[in-house]
Amino acid sequence: QVQLVESGGGLVQPGGSLRLSCAASGFTFSSYAMSWYRQAPGKERELVAAITSADGSTNYADSVKGRFTISRDNAKNTVYLQMNSLKAEDTAVYYCHLIQYTLRPVNYWGQGTQVTVSP
Repeated sequence: QVQLVESGGGLVQPGGSLRLSCAASGFTFSSYAMSWYRQAPGKERELVAAITSADGSTNYADSVKGRFTISRDNAKNTVYLQMNSLKAEDTAVYYCHLIQYTLRPVNYWGQGTQVTVSP
């Protein structure tokens, strides 16, 4: 079965950096686009970044453009989110996400990893 396991969250000061990892299993990783979402307290879950399977094209939320970088290593079945110049408003639980289109779309989520940006 599909498993997505995030790691790399933690407490960091404003201006600092973190790299999140999402280890995937149970499906052909190289064939699927992957994405990162986040959810801050009291807010809806939002898309942060996504990367395609074919050519590795990426897209980002406006709020993180120029600061975050999504990448993937198909040999390791892992997707990453490099986060630089972190701000307090980046504080959230970050989730790895996969959507598979079979008879109907099926969404898979990891358990989430907490990122806290605070002095």
